[in-house]
Amino acid sequence: MDHVVFVGAGLAAAKAVERLRDEGYDGAVTVVGAEPHLPYERPPLSKDLLLGQQADPTVLAPGWWGEHGVTLHTGVRVTEIDRRGRRVRLDPGEWLDYDTLVLATGAEPRVPDLPGAGGALYLRTLEDGGRLLEVLRGGGRLAIVGAGWIGLEVAAAARSHDVEVTVLEAAVLPLAAVLGPELGRHLVELHRSHGVDLRTGVTVEAVLEDGVRTSDGVVEADHVLVAIGAVPAVGLAERAGLAVDGGIVVDERFRTSDANVLAIGDVANAMNTRLGRRLRVEHWDNAIRQGRAVADVLRGRDAVHDWLPYFYTDQFEFSMEYVGRSAPDDRVEIRGDRDANEFLAYWLAADDTVTAAMNVGVWDVNDRLRSMVGSRIAPADLPGPSGE
Repeated sequence: MDHVVFVGAGLAAAKAVERLRDEGYDGAVTVVGAEPHLPYERPPLSKDLLLGQQADPTVLAPGWWGEHGVTLHTGVRVTEIDRRGRRVRLDPGEWLDYDTLVLATGAEPRVPDLPGAGGALYLRTLEDGGRLLEVLRGGGRLAIVGAGWIGLEVAAAARSHDVEVTVLEAAVLPLAAVLGPELGRHLVELHRSHGVDLRTGVTVEAVLEDGVRTSDGVVEADHVLVAIGAVPAVGLAERAGLAVDGGIVVDERFRTSDANVLAIGDVANAMNTRLGRRLRVEHWDNAIRQGRAVADVLRGRDAVHDWLPYFYTDQFEFSMEYVGRSAPDDRVEIRGDRDANEFLAYWLAADDTVTAAMNVGVWDVNDRLRSMVGSRIAPADLPGPSGE
């Protein structure tokens, strides 16, 4: 492992490189990123940044890269992987040799096949966040297509700027597949109580210059944000002939169908040994953990993808952490004060196995909840916020 090349300069790649150097790897390391920025974290884009709060999302200090002998190319795209020759072509045309290649190409906003969708706002990059913040500071009316995590977080931020917000969601309830119907209704009530016009069961037919045409009529707006999820950036891997299925297919040690190529982060559909199935997770915690884990793999250590998915959100007074992986048929048990947004929620399978847990407005308990996932616990024994 003389030269490790990372394609993609996001959080996962940065954490992998940091771990390699911290653990004493002194070989050559190169990171190639298409964006013109130092690696940064994306959660602030829909949270602190849109709220107008000062936040530096940079993962590592600007001087860290040179001080640790890491070559960082920003604003440079990799256009081709030559697996036989173990090299990648950079967009200026030159080739870069590698001994081990790590793909961390991330994901891209899902663009619907609708008239006018190309002219809508999307939120994925720092530039996207800056444009959206200017829109919110300008006031007016914002229509958001999609009531997923990004759509709802942007709606909450927009209301803090007194922007009129309409959220259009095709499903009967937002995020019901993850949270279940009771908590889906809770989010609807939360947003409506803050003046968000959240409409469910509505199909969007076109993005217009002055709004959105839907199955329920035209919604007038000065700006339209499309937030209907993301798709893994697998084009480079596909062209190289790597196995792709809902992401780049990797084993529990992040190895692709080519022994010299690994993949991590949003783009990786990785085998999870704890859950016994592949998962592609787009959240912040997973990028950090996979970055560190792949560095350990590269160092020859027995590191595997064995942790539970984790994510968090902040929307008005609804601040939560979620850990685990629930199924649509799981039942939800709530302990605490739902109306005050201070409660714990547990997802239980038919045999009372805890598949996921969430703390809302209750802190320093997520590690305890994590330890409960996978255990069979009778509903009567599920603890509340006070631990009883």
